[in-house]
Amino acid sequence: QLQVVQSGGGWVQPGGSLRLSCKASGLSSEYYNIGWFRQAPGKEREGVSCINNIGGQLNYADSVRGRFTISRDNLNGTVYLRMDRLAPEDTAIYYCAASARRPFYCSLTRDNYDYWGQGTQVTVSS
Repeated sequence: QLQVVQSGGGWVQPGGSLRLSCKASGLSSEYYNIGWFRQAPGKEREGVSCINNIGGQLNYADSVRGRFTISRDNLNGTVYLRMDRLAPEDTAIYYCAASARRPFYCSLTRDNYDYWGQGTQVTVSS
């Protein structure tokens, strides 16, 4: 059973940066993929970025490509989402999720993830 704990987030002005962290425990990190999702008020939860179990495959939603960077450190079992040039439309609750179903290939589809973090608020406003 994986447990996923997130940290980071908060408030930032447009154009600013934030970093989110996601740490999963209960399984060795090379056996699971990690995805980041977000949900804005009144909207569906959408995939933002994902990284496969060994960090060799990365995916980004079109809306964040070139501004967000996902990375992982398997020595400490932590995945990071660096968010630059943030805009008000990035405001949402961000969720980290883990999947051990299909190592080496990560997906931005929420149904492919079984273990979810608690969510963290990211607010971008002036």
